[in-house]
Amino acid sequence: MSAIKADTGWKDLPSGGIIPEGSTSLEFNTGDWRSQRPIWDSEKCTQCYQCWINCPDTAIVIVDGAVAGIDYDHCKGCGICETVCPPKASAIKMVDE
Repeated sequence: MSAIKADTGWKDLPSGGIIPEGSTSLEFNTGDWRSQRPIWDSEKCTQCYQCWINCPDTAIVIVDGAVAGIDYDHCKGCGICETVCPPKASAIKMVDE
């Protein structure tokens, strides 16, 4: 199979959930799937990195070793980041899209 591109149809994908190559996620903006979006408050953030560690979409942006925001092009709105954010900080809140 040739490389998977953004316009590859579902019929052209390999069977069995096989991922034939890495780093294809940057070609697919999946952020429009979500019904909620996380809002990050830089003032409350303690830089514990729990959101970054647990984000299944690698949508937490790190710049110069610090959380700097959320990549909404790839965030699917699962809410894990809000769940793992320490309660004392509560730096991430989910809001309706």
